Amino acid sequence: MTRRFPMVGPQLQLAYRELTIADKGDDEQVEALGDISALPRPWDPASCMRPDLREELWVWLEEVVDWLNHEYIWDEHGFIPQCWPKHPHLVHEIAVVADQRRRAGIALTPDALEDWHRYCLPAFVDRMKIRCKDHCGEGHRQWPARGAYTRYLSDAAGDGRRVAFAEDIEHAATTGAGRRRPMPTMPPPHLASVNLDTGEVLDDE
Repeated sequence: MTRRFPMVGPQLQLAYRELTIADKGDDEQVEALGDISALPRPWDPASCMRPDLREELWVWLEEVVDWLNHEYIWDEHGFIPQCWPKHPHLVHEIAVVADQRRRAGIALTPDALEDWHRYCLPAFVDRMKIRCKDHCGEGHRQWPARGAYTRYLSDAAGDGRRVAFAEDIEHAATTGAGRRRPMPTMPPPHLASVNLDTGEVLDDE
């Protein structure tokens, strides 16, 4: 009646294993991984730089999208379009949705899967509907915001942003914003003599 969620391949399994060690391993295990900031994060496809890992990630995400469209999408307006790899915003989100479903599927309680059903998947579908609308219902269409992005990349627009940055930096330099404020000067301590027999404080002033 239902299809099993797609399993990750050996390269992705290794990537997830290394991330688990980085998160929960002892100092020696973590040190053996090298620079943990460089570890690939499958939920962020751009971090998967090795060609073999990247290829395996695409295969897995393709299987996940097919699974989602078959198992969860009833209304065609919520259907993930066939051209999803050409939409960076969908690629970013699908990778996270897939990772969250993978994590929920291996959890020892149903709580994470309930959260995925209640929050993760519906929120993704709603955002996809808003962003894609009907642009790719019958086939992939060119990016509607391409003209706006071209204008954003223009020399005039770039110069305007750089001027704004420079003005802000100059303002910070002249007003002292962002500088470390000097420590307030403290008044010198008030010294007094104490009668050790009675405990009376004898003010020397």
